Amino acid sequence: MTTADFKAMVVNEKGDKTFNRPITRKSFDDLPEGDVLVKVRYSSLNYKDALSATGNRGVTKNFPHTPGIDAAGSVAESRSPQFKSGDEVIVTGYDLGMNTSGGFAEFVRVPSGWIVPRPSSLSLKESMIYGTAGFTAALSIYELIDHGLETQQGAVLVTGATGGVGSLAVSILSKIGFRVTAVSGKADRKAFLEDLGATEVISREEAADTSGRPLLKGRWAGVVDTVGGDILATAIKATQYGGSIACCGLVASPELNTTVFPFILRKVNLLGIDSVACPMDLRLRIWQKLAADWKPEHLDDLCKTVSLEEADPLIDTILKGQLSGRVVIDLAR
Repeated sequence: MTTADFKAMVVNEKGDKTFNRPITRKSFDDLPEGDVLVKVRYSSLNYKDALSATGNRGVTKNFPHTPGIDAAGSVAESRSPQFKSGDEVIVTGYDLGMNTSGGFAEFVRVPSGWIVPRPSSLSLKESMIYGTAGFTAALSIYELIDHGLETQQGAVLVTGATGGVGSLAVSILSKIGFRVTAVSGKADRKAFLEDLGATEVISREEAADTSGRPLLKGRWAGVVDTVGGDILATAIKATQYGGSIACCGLVASPELNTTVFPFILRKVNLLGIDSVACPMDLRLRIWQKLAADWKPEHLDDLCKTVSLEEADPLIDTILKGQLSGRVVIDLAR
C-alpha cells in the first residue's frame, strides 16, 4: 500500500464505561486476517451500526472497534483467485462491522467468501442505498413470494415503513405490483411513503390491537415486519388464511405475545429473516433481483449522502427513530 494508515471511525470504551467515536487514523496492521483488502468508496448507516457505535455489546463484544456492516468499493489487494485488484465488490452481513472492522473506514479486509461482485446494472452507490437494509427487505419479499404470496391476494403490510428496511420494502413491493399498506409513527411522512408507492398509510395505533382477541379479520395477504412487539402480534392475528409474515426486526420490542390460533386455524406462516448468514447462492440471487426487475425507479430519492464526519450525529438520530429512508456514507468526501 502507498500509505501506512487510513481514515476510520473508531469506537473506544473509556475508563468510566462510556464510549466515544472519533474519526481518526487506523493502521493496516489493525485490520483482521482475510484474503481480500477492499478500498471502501461507500458504506451506509443501519440501526445495528448505531448500536455498535454506542457500545452495545449485544452487537460488538470488543473495543476499540470500527462499525459499518456494509461496504462497497474496489479490491486493493487479493490473495484469492476469485478477485483481482480493481474489481468492484459489495460486502454486507457475516461479521462485518460487528466484531470485524467494518465499513466506516477507507479500507476493510475480509474473507473472499463474504464478497459479492457488483452486478453490472448496479452502481457502487446504489448498492449502498440498498445495503443490509435493502438486502433484508428483498430477502423478506423473496421468502413471502416463495411461500405463495401473489399480487392478486390483497394488500401487503409493511411496518416501520419510514426506516431503512421498511422504506425499501415499500418501494420494491410497489415496483413489482403489490398493493402496500405502510405503518408509520411519523404522521408528517405520509407523502414520503405514498411517493414510494404505498397505497395506504396507517398509524402505529391502528396497527396495534388492544382487544385481546386471538384472531382478527384476515386483512393482510403478507407482512414485512421490521419492529416486533405488539405490532407484529397484531399483524399475525390479521393475516389471511395461508398468508405469511416475514419477521426481520425488533426496533419496538423483541417480545411476542401471541397464541397458536393464527397458525393452527389459519395456516399462517411466521418466517424468520436472517440477512447476516444468508447462504452465498441465495445472496447472489437477491442482489441480481435488486439490480434488475426489483430496482425502484427513483432509488436515489431514498437516500441522503454524507461524509464519515457528517454521519456521526446521525447515529443518535437513528437510535431515536427519527431517521427516514437511507443514509449513504461517501468515504471519498
